[in-house]
Amino acid sequence: MKLLNKNARVLVIAAHPDDEILGCGGTVALYRKMGIPVTSVILCEGVSLRYANKNIDMCLFSRNAAQKLGVTDVRNLNFPDQRLDEFNLIEIIHPLEEIIREICPTIIYCQYGGDINYDHELLFKAILVAVRPVEKYIKSVFAFDTASSTEWAYPRTFIPDTWIDITSTLEMKLQAMACYTSEIREYPHPRSLEALRYRAYSWGNQMCSSASEVFMTVRCTYRDGTVPI
Repeated sequence: MKLLNKNARVLVIAAHPDDEILGCGGTVALYRKMGIPVTSVILCEGVSLRYANKNIDMCLFSRNAAQKLGVTDVRNLNFPDQRLDEFNLIEIIHPLEEIIREICPTIIYCQYGGDINYDHELLFKAILVAVRPVEKYIKSVFAFDTASSTEWAYPRTFIPDTWIDITSTLEMKLQAMACYTSEIREYPHPRSLEALRYRAYSWGNQMCSSASEVFMTVRCTYRDGTVPI
């Protein structure tokens, strides 16, 4: 179970609106409670594939969800939903690099790319380039899982190595997720609020805590025996 670094600058990169909450909403809320700045980047607009003819405002949902966590800096890049394969990878990398150089994050939480969603895979490949070690201020990069995408992949390759106790912020995460009214499903779907609660309980129980979020370490720079998280 890792402690959070009070001197961090945090960047969250997600493919679609709601992924940022599913993957690390509780952890983000912990950072914000400590006064640590968090920037959230959402690559795709999340509307054109399923909701083109409906009055669904994902940007509004994402801002409302961020507000529940105390995040004020949300960047919606508005790439087309489920069509990242229409772009050269450099077209995805470039805006990510610009944001990274602007805010100089010490810690990045990003979408894991080994699940059933091809947008996730392409974004993860772009992120690996954008966060390469030439940017010395980046001390650690962690990948998060996404309910209803990661666990449905085969082979199942998401193997967490980092647990963060979100017992104190689980309700904030669920309130943030509830802002995405178009994405909530009925229990026992993995994106139901009940299932998300039980998911956090299950991860937490593995480390004898009430609730946790989990991550895979992409890269972590150790200094003076401390873990930058």
